Amino acid sequence: MLPAANRRNFIRALIGGGAIASGTFKAFGAQSSLATFELEDNYRLIAGAGANVLAVDTADGTLMVDGGLPDRSPDLLREVAGSSGPESIPVLFNTHWHLEQTGSNDALGRTGATIVAQENTRLWMTTEIIVEWQDTVYPPRAPEALPNKTFYHHESPQRMSFGNQDIEYGHLFQAHTDGDIYVFFPGPNILMAGDAVSVGRYPILDYSTHGWIGGMTNAARDLLEIVDDETIIVPGTGPVQTRANLEAQFEMLTTVRERVVGMLRMGYGAEDMLANGATDGYDEEWGDPEAFVRSIYPGLWGHVREVGGIV
Repeated sequence: MLPAANRRNFIRALIGGGAIASGTFKAFGAQSSLATFELEDNYRLIAGAGANVLAVDTADGTLMVDGGLPDRSPDLLREVAGSSGPESIPVLFNTHWHLEQTGSNDALGRTGATIVAQENTRLWMTTEIIVEWQDTVYPPRAPEALPNKTFYHHESPQRMSFGNQDIEYGHLFQAHTDGDIYVFFPGPNILMAGDAVSVGRYPILDYSTHGWIGGMTNAARDLLEIVDDETIIVPGTGPVQTRANLEAQFEMLTTVRERVVGMLRMGYGAEDMLANGATDGYDEEWGDPEAFVRSIYPGLWGHVREVGGIV
C-alpha cells in the first residue's frame, strides 16, 4: 500500500490534464463492474455503482455516502461490507433523491440503518415524481427506503460524529435538485459533493425537482468556502477533483448564468440560447451543451421574479 502522502499524490495525478480524456473518467463512473480506490486510511471510493460511493470504515462499523443504483446495490453492499453483511453499515447519507444515490436505501433501511438526508429529499421520495427532461415517472419509494434523519436549514452546517470521525454536512439550496447536500470529513479533508460537482461534462439541472443554475452557482460558491488546496473532492460521478476544478466550475456557471439571464430578458428560448453562444468558450472542456442549456431554461422561469427584468 502507498504511504498516505504518496497515495494522495497518485489520486491527484489521476485528474491531471489528460486523465479524463484517456479513460480515467470511465474507470471512475461508467464501468460495468465495481472498482475501489483508497483515498485515505479507512476512506474508500467505490465507482461503478451508477454514482460514486464513499465508504468510511470505523470501529463502530462503516458509514456510506450515497448508495448507487438499486440493481447495483447487492454487489455494492458486498463490496463495502464483505462478510460482515449490510448490518455493519449503520449510517447512510443521501446527497439527493435520485436513484443513483438512493439505491441502497431499501436494503439498509430494512436493517435499521440511520439514513441522513435533507428533508426535501425525503419528501420527493414519498410521492410520484414526473421528471420531464428524462420523460420518466418515478413512483413513491417503499417506507423502509425513506430517510429517517432529516434536516431543513441551509444557513449553517450540521455536525455529527461516527466512530472517531467528525462529520459536517449541509444543504446546497436548489442546485442540482432542491435537496442536495454535501458531506465533509475535516480530519482527512475529504468532501463528498454529489452532483453539485460535475466532471468532464456540463451539469444537468433537475428543474423537475427545483434545480436551477442560480442555485448551482451558489452551491459551487459555498463549497469553495469549505475546501482548500488539499481537499479531495468526490463528485457524483467521475474522478476526484481539487479546489482548482471547483473554481473552474464556479467561473463557468457564473458566466453562463449571466449570459442566459440576459438572453431570457431578450425573449430568447433554449434554442436561441444555444444558437447565440450561451456556452461559448467552455464547450471544449465541458462538452456538448445542449442538455445543459435545455435544463437551464425552465429553471430560469421558475425563478423569474428573482432574476428580475422579465415580468
